[in-house]
Amino acid sequence: MASCSSDDNTVEQELPIATDELVGSIQGSFSLDESISYTITGPVIVEDGAELNIPAGTTIKAKKGFNSYILVLQGGKINVRGTADKPVTITADIDNAEQGHWGGLIINGKAPLAGGTIGSTEISSAHQYGGDNPNDNSGVITYLKLEYTGARSSADVEHNGLTLNGVGNGTKIENLFIPNGADDGIEFFGGTVDVKNLLVVNSDDDMFDFTQGYTGTLENAYGIWEEGFISSESDPRGIEADGNLDGNFPDHSGQSNFTVRNITFDLRLNPALDSDTQNVTNKMQDVIKIRRGAKAMIINGLLKGTGTVIDLIDFTDGKGAGDMDSSISLTNTLSPEQILGRSVNPETGYNNAIIEEGNSGCPTSIFSWTGYSF
Repeated sequence: MASCSSDDNTVEQELPIATDELVGSIQGSFSLDESISYTITGPVIVEDGAELNIPAGTTIKAKKGFNSYILVLQGGKINVRGTADKPVTITADIDNAEQGHWGGLIINGKAPLAGGTIGSTEISSAHQYGGDNPNDNSGVITYLKLEYTGARSSADVEHNGLTLNGVGNGTKIENLFIPNGADDGIEFFGGTVDVKNLLVVNSDDDMFDFTQGYTGTLENAYGIWEEGFISSESDPRGIEADGNLDGNFPDHSGQSNFTVRNITFDLRLNPALDSDTQNVTNKMQDVIKIRRGAKAMIINGLLKGTGTVIDLIDFTDGKGAGDMDSSISLTNTLSPEQILGRSVNPETGYNNAIIEEGNSGCPTSIFSWTGYSF
């Protein structure tokens, strides 16, 4: 169905009542119907100049596979208008799904990257991101659940829960729940977008990942590894931050320089210790890893739980250390036996990386809409 309003040339595309399949190119303004349970059966591409509108209470299910994803191209917009009472849910199309069932949500914007470069997605080099507009607007996302994301085509080509590629701060992203995803819960590739109120549970790799010159703010973030969860990755982290893409561009201007305000890392699992106490299965490599020229201001951080970690805060890397002007405040409630490495690595030179008492971390009350039991 297609209709044209009386006062402009905007084309409104609507799904016929019986249509519950989502796949292909979206052009114009395309609005879903909350009364229909949709299924993603292949790539959903929101084209330049198009808008995908998802109303409160909509449920979308995704077929298994790397090619089940939603990608918003530069100049496109996605408007997810969930509410606390009626969130939007995008999940697997089967019961008892596992991590990596489907791709996730990817947004390509026109905000700057390190070095003023242009990037391209792992899906296709034709899908570019980055530019010179820090105020670029890719839409509105509120009260969204992204479940069982992170499908991969190889060890080096894999989706996250939410991937923000050069997304500008004209985009509003608030109140997200990303449980049971492979790879990272969220990854920022450059851009300036701010994200607020984010709960990530059982991310296989990093909970929160920043790279390629990201300069925004993540406010109120809570990451959890539940009891019984096992990461398949060799170096999972709470925060992983690179100044430039993969550490290959240390001379680029505009390295990552971001803020995280109010964050909790909650490791509830019980790791298994071999006779060699350094051989711990299901440990977290670093709670906070700042490297490759990245600069971070992390305010009111809290680490708690029964899990085991190597370093609490680590600035070292073979492709370059983190910026020495980073400022980090972390309260640690783990016992000495739960920390296999160092509190801060290296122990000297990073005077503003402080392990101190008194931080409260992220409040849990803001996530009551998810139904998650803390």
